[in-house]
Amino acid sequence: MHTVEQMLEAYPKDLGGIDRAKLTECIQACFECAQTCTACADACLSEDMVADLTKCIRTNLDCADICTTTGSALSRHTGYDANVTRALLEACATVCKSCADNCDEHASMHEHCRICAEACRRCERACRDLISSLA
Repeated sequence: MHTVEQMLEAYPKDLGGIDRAKLTECIQACFECAQTCTACADACLSEDMVADLTKCIRTNLDCADICTTTGSALSRHTGYDANVTRALLEACATVCKSCADNCDEHASMHEHCRICAEACRRCERACRDLISSLA
């Protein structure tokens, strides 16, 4: 059992009607995507053609910040507000799509961009799956 699942199981109150499997997957995807985007931005900075990767770096860093924030907010359940959660998930899915699209442009030249695009697509799907399950 992953730590995210353990923490959800250990929560002392009822989580309500939220799908625990989708919540777990989304939290994991958000933090994985944040780490991957941070590493991709750093790798872009090490490329000889760094000036051509400015937009990619910016998008990576924006995505990392939003994924971290979303994963953190999804990890908190006291005083839950479905409207706030939905807005965060929409923003996260949007930035993940943008980052994946941008990294796809460089994926044939830079392996780190290919890996990052895949992580972003997984996170986007996880956010959209969780949105669709919210009451």
